[in-house]
Amino acid sequence: MPILRIRHVTTYHYHQPVAFGEHRLMLRPRDDHDQRILESELEITPTPRDLTWTRDRFGNHVATACFAEPAAELRFDSSIRLDHAPGGFHAADIEDYARTYPFSYRAHDWLGLKRFILPLSLKPELTRWSDRFFGKDGSADTHALLIDMTKTIRRNFKHVARHEHGIQDPLVTLAFGSGSCRDLAVLMIAALRARGIAARFVSGYVHLPDDTLGDDDQLDTGGNTHAWVQVYVPGPGWVDFDPSGGIVGNQNLVRVAVAHHPREAIPLQGTWYGNPSDHQAMKVAVKVKAAADADA
Repeated sequence: MPILRIRHVTTYHYHQPVAFGEHRLMLRPRDDHDQRILESELEITPTPRDLTWTRDRFGNHVATACFAEPAAELRFDSSIRLDHAPGGFHAADIEDYARTYPFSYRAHDWLGLKRFILPLSLKPELTRWSDRFFGKDGSADTHALLIDMTKTIRRNFKHVARHEHGIQDPLVTLAFGSGSCRDLAVLMIAALRARGIAARFVSGYVHLPDDTLGDDDQLDTGGNTHAWVQVYVPGPGWVDFDPSGGIVGNQNLVRVAVAHHPREAIPLQGTWYGNPSDHQAMKVAVKVKAAADADA
């Protein structure tokens, strides 16, 4: 299995020392069947008074840092070495009863999936947009449906960087024909849940292989934070779909958090105390690269 090295550095700069409240971090990748952490290191400056690790209700790793001393700079430096197994999505893996939509999840699956089926939006505009993926009788080949929706969003919507907080409403994404990776993920989730198909939000990292990137020590190359979708398909289980990249399967995708809603998967959030004018800048740098054989 490929070995990936991930470095994610977030730095907050202030004009003068300020005090810090509690900070919540979701930077450590999940322990899933197709990805396994080999090494993990987290450096925080200034050193927190207390750092605790827990898991939330979805099994995501959550760190909470509490600080005692003020500072003019707050820095979080996460380094990960990860064993990653790429996998695809094959029609033959789907259980017979679910190969054609509509289908009903088995009772033993339903309890765990219920929260991921509750609709994000029931607006008729969303239904009209998704009608193209279904026959006149509302049926569809499950495998073709999920692949077609993923690739259609990639082809018909412009993937843009959007730095505003929060998630764009799916109807706004439809109207603009564009959105960030998280907006396009939410559009696909909303369309699927409106049809009773379990889908959840995923945040993590994407590996962008490129031999021309240059210095291995340079951050901001070879990867980025990213968001996509997982759909629960009877048989293979949770399958990754990246509508902003048009990719089916987990190729080059590293999961950090899965959630019912994007607000439950924010990588880093916290508070600070001072004057609004004290804040100078926030810088985020991410690098994801395949480790050389010698490193493995």
